[in-house]
Amino acid sequence: QVLLVESGGCSLPAGGSLRLSCSAFVHTYSTYSTNSIGWFRQAPVKVRGGVAAIDSNSRTGYEDSVKGRFTISQYNAKNTLYLQMNSLKPEDNAMYYCAATTLGYVGPSLGSSEYNYWGQGTQVTVSS
Repeated sequence: QVLLVESGGCSLPAGGSLRLSCSAFVHTYSTYSTNSIGWFRQAPVKVRGGVAAIDSNSRTGYEDSVKGRFTISQYNAKNTLYLQMNSLKPEDNAMYYCAATTLGYVGPSLGSSEYNYWGQGTQVTVSS
């Protein structure tokens, strides 16, 4: 019922900035309420983890390592979620996924199990 499409991933040197976008497409005949939407990432041989999330009250949450560097925002009129990433580090290397939940209010949760819709991901490669 909800299709999420990420874009914006690329390769860049450490210290650079990048903005990821996630477009949400809703089936015409479905009704839903997206309670929270967020960004997750998965590096090779690592578990997928939350990066940033925003809930229906515009409350935000960030993983500790990205606080002060990444900013999550949304443009509701166009059903678009953004992740502005500054001061990128090699450890930010990962596949980045957009996720949304319609399961109920979870706040700006970074727990992947609370999200039931996922995009296909966009790769961010940061070189040292």
